[in-house]
Amino acid sequence: MPESVLTVEMLERFRGRAGKYDRENSFFHEDFEELRESGYLKLCLPEEFGGTHATLAEVAEEQRKLAAYAPATALATNMHFYWTGLAADLMRAGDDTCRWMLEAAGNGDVFAAGHGERGNDMPILLSSSSAEKVDGGYKFTGHKSFGSLSPVWDWLGLHGMDTSDPAAPKVVHAFMKRDTENYHINEVWDALGMRATKSEDTILEGVVIPDEYVSYVVPAGFAGANLFVLGIFAWADVTFAHIYCGLARRAVELTRENLTSRKSIAIGSGEYRYHPELQHGFAEMVMAVQGIEALIEKLAADWSAQVPDAANWAPETAGGFAARIVGAKYMATEAAFKVVDQAVDICGGFGVARGGELERLFRDARMGRLHPATSPVAHEVVAKIHLGIDPDIQPRWG
Repeated sequence: MPESVLTVEMLERFRGRAGKYDRENSFFHEDFEELRESGYLKLCLPEEFGGTHATLAEVAEEQRKLAAYAPATALATNMHFYWTGLAADLMRAGDDTCRWMLEAAGNGDVFAAGHGERGNDMPILLSSSSAEKVDGGYKFTGHKSFGSLSPVWDWLGLHGMDTSDPAAPKVVHAFMKRDTENYHINEVWDALGMRATKSEDTILEGVVIPDEYVSYVVPAGFAGANLFVLGIFAWADVTFAHIYCGLARRAVELTRENLTSRKSIAIGSGEYRYHPELQHGFAEMVMAVQGIEALIEKLAADWSAQVPDAANWAPETAGGFAARIVGAKYMATEAAFKVVDQAVDICGGFGVARGGELERLFRDARMGRLHPATSPVAHEVVAKIHLGIDPDIQPRWG
């Protein structure tokens, strides 16, 4: 990939604005326009569409860098990448179904995700929204949550369940244009962390999406986990992992700065960095970040290298990737939160002052554990795949 468009000057501006966005619970409009103008949003696109054909491994590295300066900016931008990156991967594997998405993104369109739903602990694989076949398309009804990029998206990628045949329910994946009728956005986002993402609710009230923007109709559950579905998890979870790793690395930097600048009247040298327990805690932080970096970099590199041959993957290859993807996301977000929590312990009471960077990172880091796949699902998927249990078997806990 060519030299990064994320200059130090740009990143420092992002960091300088992050606290304001968080305090005001406002969208990162200035950051977004800088990213758009720099060409950052087109990283995944093939050259014919104005991009640099960056792979998952390359985009994830850039997102990790961005997250160390502005985690919420990176997280929301990720929703665009996990569609454009997936569309590019499909083309690498010989599938042009989503070529139109690359053309649209090349023309400046922004994509977002409408997968979050209450009452559905298997996002993407199942849906609590309905998809009813109508002439020329599907009609969607449901309540979508956590719609990052709500102020700026042009297309919302969403899904619903077609239960017209109760014995063989299907998940319908489609894309809704902003000017579509019969939906509205509820501005409810006022969360603990990642506030600048403006992840509002989207209410679908019989939205009709034409067939040309219905990408796939697949069996419900893991039986429908084709490259499109598995690729959503790859581009979402692997980049989530990198984002929270970048956040954790920033916490390490702040802790280092704290330890090398704080003075103590109770330590002979007068410097906190000589305290053996603080050294111990800091070392744990460093080693945790190094460990998750190695894990997620290897996974991103393996996916990027093997996806061109996805058409020939055996079921165990796809299953193995599914387990690695959700497992790596779980490990990274758990480790990142522990690292930031340790940073607060080491930096002491001043580290939790409202408006400080570490206090904001602590709240942002907590959000990572809520992204899919969450802990229960990650453990279920990893265990069942490695034990040879069909993840779709019912009763689920039989």
